Amino acid sequence: MAKIRIVPATERDLPVILDMIRALADYEKLAHQVTATEEQLRETLFGNKPAAEVLLANGERECAGFAVFFATYSTFLAQPGLYLEDLYVKPHLRGHGIGLALLQRLAGIATERGCGRVEWGVLNWNQPSIEFYKKLGAVPMDQWTKYRLTGGALERLAYRDAG
Repeated sequence: MAKIRIVPATERDLPVILDMIRALADYEKLAHQVTATEEQLRETLFGNKPAAEVLLANGERECAGFAVFFATYSTFLAQPGLYLEDLYVKPHLRGHGIGLALLQRLAGIATERGCGRVEWGVLNWNQPSIEFYKKLGAVPMDQWTKYRLTGGALERLAYRDAG
């Protein structure tokens, strides 16, 4: 693999970001859940209050992968942290250190920002990724179960009578 440059995404990269999101969703067998549009990404990534940041792994001929992350906070550490929402490398480019380069840059950003940790989730069936993360020294948080509120359940809670 030729030289890879890890760079922050810009608004010009919206088509590439959306393509990466769709490719990741296909890989995770979740393509039916993708509703993101370029306009939504423009607003949420590059608008007045960006919700997340994107790193792109650019090769000579194509974008090889991406990482999407956002700030978190640990009350136990009293330090900020970063949550890695998505890490994806195109299948034909895996095994060339691109995922490692993205994670190294993310670790650098976390260190520069005084973060106490970087966290992420991985699908239980994704053994290649699990092994990759373990080789880096990452440990699974098996004692924690992730919960999610979306759609109607989220709205019901938001508008629930507190009485």
